[in-house]
Amino acid sequence: MVSSTFSFLGALLFVASVAAQSTAPQYGQCGGQGWTGATVCPSGWTCTFSNSYYSQCLPGGSGSSSGSSVPTTTTVPSTSGGSSPTSTSTSPSGTVTLIPGYSFIRAVEDPNFHQYLRSEVQNTASDAVLGDPSTAAQFQITSDGQLIQILPDGSNLYAAVEARANSTVMKLKMSWQTTPASGDNAGTFMWSGDTVEWSIPTISRPQLNAWLVCPDAAGNKDVYVNLGPYDYDTPAGCADETIHAYTGPYATA
Repeated sequence: MVSSTFSFLGALLFVASVAAQSTAPQYGQCGGQGWTGATVCPSGWTCTFSNSYYSQCLPGGSGSSSGSSVPTTTTVPSTSGGSSPTSTSTSPSGTVTLIPGYSFIRAVEDPNFHQYLRSEVQNTASDAVLGDPSTAAQFQITSDGQLIQILPDGSNLYAAVEARANSTVMKLKMSWQTTPASGDNAGTFMWSGDTVEWSIPTISRPQLNAWLVCPDAAGNKDVYVNLGPYDYDTPAGCADETIHAYTGPYATA
């Protein structure tokens, strides 16, 4: 009986060892408390920490094991846009997989229905725009009111809002920069339910969730803070929008 017991335990340890040494799929789980599956990512992918229960294979690096990547210092937001994903399967072709603890941000009204927030030049410091689901970026709002975009290499971009030149200016362009916003370019981003709001002590806004989307000469859908009431005195060529967190597993149209 003792011999058979040891044989059974040995078999279990062997299976666990094989699982730990196998390779996780792209965007698959590779670590976390209680995780007994693969902990090695494919070549060119890194096992990236999300929280104590979940690490995921993301693009970048030469492959890493045991979910050992250092977590970012951002704060996980509370949103009501849907459930955090638990699946470790790869995303359908052409879609973006959400990293647990982050959110997509998208418009929910025409003419920009389910257009997603990102950088005009993807993954770089540039204007904030709305784009197709296949180019959706992912975000957190920190406890100090910074809106942060995570990049594929694990670094961050920070939302900045242009300073108001004078009281006649009724829309402020949003952009992305490599350092946290401060002073007149900062303000405070916050969630109200799943809606993104922005405020700053120097400006009184009738609606904190009012945004404008105004195409530029190249057709990029630039995002602005609307300082006036929603759907009133909308600038020519622009569309009034509210923008919302979406935490489904994939960016979908």
